Amino acid sequence: MSRASFSPRTSVAAAAAGAFALITASILTSADRADPAPKARRTCTSSIAYTSGIGGYATYRIPAIVQTREGALLAFAEGRTDGAGDSGNIDVVLRRSHDGGCTWERLQVVAAGNGHTRGNPAPVIDPRTGRVVLVTSYNAGNVTETQILRGETTAEQSRRVFVQTSYDDGRTFSRPREITSAVKRPNWRWYATGPGHAIALTSGVHAGRLVVPANHSTAPPPGSPDSGQEPHYYGAHAIYSDDGGLTWQLGFTDDSHEGANNPNKSTAAQLPDGRIYFNARDQNGTSQGNRLDTYSSDGSTAERAYRTQPTLDDAPVVQGSTLQLRGEHGKLLFSGPSEPNDRVAMAIWSSSDAGRTFTKELVLSPKKAAYSTSSSPTPERSASSTRPARPHPTKPSSSAASHCKH
Repeated sequence: MSRASFSPRTSVAAAAAGAFALITASILTSADRADPAPKARRTCTSSIAYTSGIGGYATYRIPAIVQTREGALLAFAEGRTDGAGDSGNIDVVLRRSHDGGCTWERLQVVAAGNGHTRGNPAPVIDPRTGRVVLVTSYNAGNVTETQILRGETTAEQSRRVFVQTSYDDGRTFSRPREITSAVKRPNWRWYATGPGHAIALTSGVHAGRLVVPANHSTAPPPGSPDSGQEPHYYGAHAIYSDDGGLTWQLGFTDDSHEGANNPNKSTAAQLPDGRIYFNARDQNGTSQGNRLDTYSSDGSTAERAYRTQPTLDDAPVVQGSTLQLRGEHGKLLFSGPSEPNDRVAMAIWSSSDAGRTFTKELVLSPKKAAYSTSSSPTPERSASSTRPARPHPTKPSSSAASHCKH
């Protein structure tokens, strides 16, 4: 494990080989050198938030981490009861940390599958209120991704989208509320939120907007001999909310289906100029490379179609995570495995030119690695901030009922 101690501090969580580890690292920029020394606090290089077989689950996968306005780290994951597979009885679980990820509170169930599949956690902090907003995906536990891609399930069994809210810093969450009809087109089959953290826009006309990167698959056109499993039916999109997660809209959608670039498992970061940078894995497209990217001014439209990002060619076909460090000259970070043909060697890349090019900065570990998520410290809570009022009488629950994936 490489040890890194820079400023500002960045947390990268990675799930692989039966464990979900939090690794602290970051990239030092010229602007950071002038910053005053941080206050003394407990520090650590890494910790294990989840270990397979401990805590009531066979496997933990699909990490997502955010830091609340109060400073708590919330590490979400899928708790898979039946094994490492993507379907079956899967819960969304959470552990909280108050010391930057060095130690963790007891596991809590945020969304219980109750025999079905819940997952792909995409959490974000609403900047207006400090509420934790969590968007997740669901499907019936007795169907597989293949069946969904082929259109062999009912709408009730297929992929659906839910939102939850926490008013108390992630201690409890409201029950899942379905938003599928607002964010999923009728001809879409597969659907996955994130996975990984969503973002809240901090500048521009739409400051405060919550943007969730997501992906989907489309049904073949009438008369096509295709089944819908073919990779070119995958696409990426975004959904957004302008009222703190109460209502949601479908944003930009990449539906080219020409087969060269098949965006899937997307991630997002807001750049210093206000634009949103989207990065996705290429799901077996015919173009060279495994990573794709595009830009958006606000999440509702894209500047261009996804295209290959050649400076991330070392990353294999896997989910990755992006994070924009604060400040006018803050770097854009990308995390993911760093061997193009294997999910090993979790690494961090950085970009000083808004995602046009990336440079590998640090290999965190040579071991097996898969999905990752990243977070940087949240600005101090302002003195004028108040605890948000609940907009409607949804009963909070630390264990919520109803249904996600790789």
